[in-house]
Amino acid sequence: MSRRESPPPPSPPPRLVGVQREDRPERAEPLSDAETEIIQDTWGQVYKNCEDVGVSVLIRFFVNFPSAKQYFSQFQDMDDPEEMERSSQLRHHARRVMNAINTVVENLHDPEKVSAVLALVGKAHAIKHKVEPMYFKILCGVILEVLSEDYPESFTAEVQMVWTKLMAALYWHVTGAYTEVGWLQVSSSAV
Repeated sequence: MSRRESPPPPSPPPRLVGVQREDRPERAEPLSDAETEIIQDTWGQVYKNCEDVGVSVLIRFFVNFPSAKQYFSQFQDMDDPEEMERSSQLRHHARRVMNAINTVVENLHDPEKVSAVLALVGKAHAIKHKVEPMYFKILCGVILEVLSEDYPESFTAEVQMVWTKLMAALYWHVTGAYTEVGWLQVSSSAV
């Protein structure tokens, strides 16, 4: 090989037939101390109204992505947002979602705890509920939309960037649990 010739490009890693996976970074991008403080400060305002915010998030999620309702026998046949808002089952799930986020936000200083909480969420949704992981990515986007619309004074462009980073980390941890339990399709191509 002469000096001008470059070596051949490395071969791509082998892929299992029928298995799709997105190129997964080795780890989620860590939050700085300043970013953690921004998240915790803004979350404090949101969490005062956690049930209402959670209900708004789930209603928007189900109205805009009705296929997600297939995983919820209690309200999969509801199409009317007002009926969803009155549903005690939907309110209960909204509280669970918001409480899980609250646990993450309260423990941002403890990455192992955050990882453990999100691993439990991911494994439960993969094994027990068999929820396609793409719905977590969609839900993260809906959460960001609702927070920035409901709290425009607090969710400035800078704050939205920090929250986007947190939502990416949430998605990374949850889908890592899917991979760990052998879920064969973790792909972002559908979103």
